[in-house]
Amino acid sequence: MGPSSERILTTHVGSLPRPPRLRDALVHGASADPDEAFRVLVREAIADVVAKQVEAGIDIVSDGEMGKPGFITYLADRMDGVSFEYNPTGNAPVPSDLARHPDALAFARRGVDEAAQSGEMREEAMQWVNSGAVAYAHEERLAEELSAFAGALEGTPARGFLPATSPFVAAVMRRDHYADPAELFEALAQAFAVEYRAIVDAGFQVQIDLPEIPAKHWGAPDMPLEQWRALIANGIHYLNAALEGIDPSAVRVHLCWGNYPGPHDTDLPLRDILDLVYDINADGISVEAANSQHQHEWKVFEELPLPEGKYVVPGVIDVCAMHVEHPEVVAQRIERYASVVGRENVVASTDCGFGTSAGRDNLPPSVVWTKLASLAQGARIASARLWA
Repeated sequence: MGPSSERILTTHVGSLPRPPRLRDALVHGASADPDEAFRVLVREAIADVVAKQVEAGIDIVSDGEMGKPGFITYLADRMDGVSFEYNPTGNAPVPSDLARHPDALAFARRGVDEAAQSGEMREEAMQWVNSGAVAYAHEERLAEELSAFAGALEGTPARGFLPATSPFVAAVMRRDHYADPAELFEALAQAFAVEYRAIVDAGFQVQIDLPEIPAKHWGAPDMPLEQWRALIANGIHYLNAALEGIDPSAVRVHLCWGNYPGPHDTDLPLRDILDLVYDINADGISVEAANSQHQHEWKVFEELPLPEGKYVVPGVIDVCAMHVEHPEVVAQRIERYASVVGRENVVASTDCGFGTSAGRDNLPPSVVWTKLASLAQGARIASARLWA
């Protein structure tokens, strides 16, 4: 499920633009109690989005997260004991980069409160709550999406992966049920193990989304680095518990500093956390590598060499910038990583998702598909040179 020994494979981080009707249904909560009309919308959208990825030349494709209202908000639809309180005025923490640039914050939040009040952009207006005993309660919803995804892939040359959230969400939950945070972490690890195992057993790779690992600038900008690292190490312990028994080759993790077009000038450096990420029982490591705050970090893999058996999934496409990357730029970015970790340890990807939540797309669909086509073209150019 990893890289190729013959060429650079392509993938992305998971979410893609949703069709308008499905987007509207998700914004208005249809995934919480799905009826047959919603299920049909999801099945049709998965079939369409897989076909578009294959047409663009992507090798390792996802279901586009078509059935999810957001990369993390879907938890409330599938787990008992996990809910969120909705505050339409918005209560998400402000990352330190936007706090130090008030004018940028005002610019970034244009329309956000209005969207939150209409039900869109729910992650901007929610407080996660541990409201009861945690358990994975709706395996049938996951099974339906796995079946639709398998059907869409049939007859194509593509391989499949599916993103999933991690037990790290415990760190931002208000505990109304478990008094001890360790109990909540353990319960979430057991619940997530159900999802991870189902994805892998269906023949797909599971991608664990881990924005929490680099996200010091969101919730703890003044915390000493070693204290932050201790928190991360604790979370990795529970993540590995959830992955127990799963072959690391079937797992990749995605690190994200926040999928928003902000300054990002207070982002935690990759070198401060990469050694901890190496401890996760996952062979693939997805990192941001296209935006201007993280392009230079390919050099970090010289300082902290990639362990045997692991590979890098650098994001060589910026999902917040309207500019479409020239295929030659894509190729050069890929080649930088190949120069430090080896050509057979690279899978080319995007910085983050294109549709992190329903109702919050950073780019219009036509630009998304053009960027993915450029990713495939750039990978072909890089492959021709790397295997010359």
